[in-house]
Amino acid sequence: MQASIQTALDAVAPQDVAPFIRIEGVTKRFGTFTAVSSVTLDIKKGEIFALLGGSGCGKTTLLRMLAGFETPTEGRIFIDGQDMTGVPAYERPVHMMFQSYALFPHMTVEKNVAYGLKHERMTDAERKARVREMLELVQLTQFSHRKPHQISGGQRQRVALARALARQPKLLLLDEPLAALDKKLREHTQFELMDIQDKTGTTFMVVTHDQEEAMILSNRIAVMDKGEVKQVGTPTEIYEYPDSRFVAGFIGSITFFDGKVASVTGDTAMIEVPDFGGQVSARAIPGISAGQDITLALRPEKIAIGRTKPEGPNAIEGTVDDLGYFGKDSLYKVKLGSGKVLSVLSVNGRRVGEGERVADWEDRVWLSFDPGAAILLTQ
Repeated sequence: MQASIQTALDAVAPQDVAPFIRIEGVTKRFGTFTAVSSVTLDIKKGEIFALLGGSGCGKTTLLRMLAGFETPTEGRIFIDGQDMTGVPAYERPVHMMFQSYALFPHMTVEKNVAYGLKHERMTDAERKARVREMLELVQLTQFSHRKPHQISGGQRQRVALARALARQPKLLLLDEPLAALDKKLREHTQFELMDIQDKTGTTFMVVTHDQEEAMILSNRIAVMDKGEVKQVGTPTEIYEYPDSRFVAGFIGSITFFDGKVASVTGDTAMIEVPDFGGQVSARAIPGISAGQDITLALRPEKIAIGRTKPEGPNAIEGTVDDLGYFGKDSLYKVKLGSGKVLSVLSVNGRRVGEGERVADWEDRVWLSFDPGAAILLTQ
């Protein structure tokens, strides 16, 4: 389901040539500490762009510089062709939605949404019409006279979103917007956010540490670490074609193997992997050559598991060291002859009873993978 959703997102991703937001060589230092280092990014109009990384990677600092709450030590930020250097936060066509939502507890939902329009040049009738439009957009009209403590966490999140969009900003910044919600509500709200963004056409920039959230929500992702952008791409590109061990390891589950390129013929590379006890076949990447040290990485869902040896070049024998049953799938920890443990995810496509699993603890099993499923990394 997630793959089909992302395919649709990729298909409708905006294709504007000129960047709507240009972050040009931006660095931010706090004393001797560099929070953001020489970041350059182009963001298209109308897309949902995610800054993804762990705590302290610089993503929120970058967001605050876009909002005007922090000033870059070096570099410039352009929004819709205008240089924002020196422009105060209140004069920027930007609204920032905080993780806490920052709703006024003594105000009704309607008054919270209207508060952002307090200083706009509008008549009372225009202001009321805008508030009504925003409440309809987030499907909260029936809750307009309730106060924040009288509605759910997901509804409070939508109130904050309605208030942010009421001023019709060119850019909406969302700092961990769904972190306060439980898993099921978070999943539901992700699709609501996508739907609202599609209806308004507003450019969204989302900061998150949640890889799955970034993959579902965004058209493109920038993966950050230690103040630097490590890779930018669509969710499909980031997940399927990471260009470093850091990015591959940060997004989803993966197992790394040290190897050496034995040969390259056309688009096929034979990789000598000591942990496999021989060579395996993988899709070659540009620039590799025989004799080169390389990392081969495998994601759990790309590996097939069975009790009999499969045909093909990528057959590896091992023993089930551990397993976990998650209902829709099972995770097998398979110990290879070298002692290395490889994670394998097997979808439970049919109902089975006890003792009917693909394999059980201590069973000898065979693993296999398609050459195109192996990720080759040179850094």
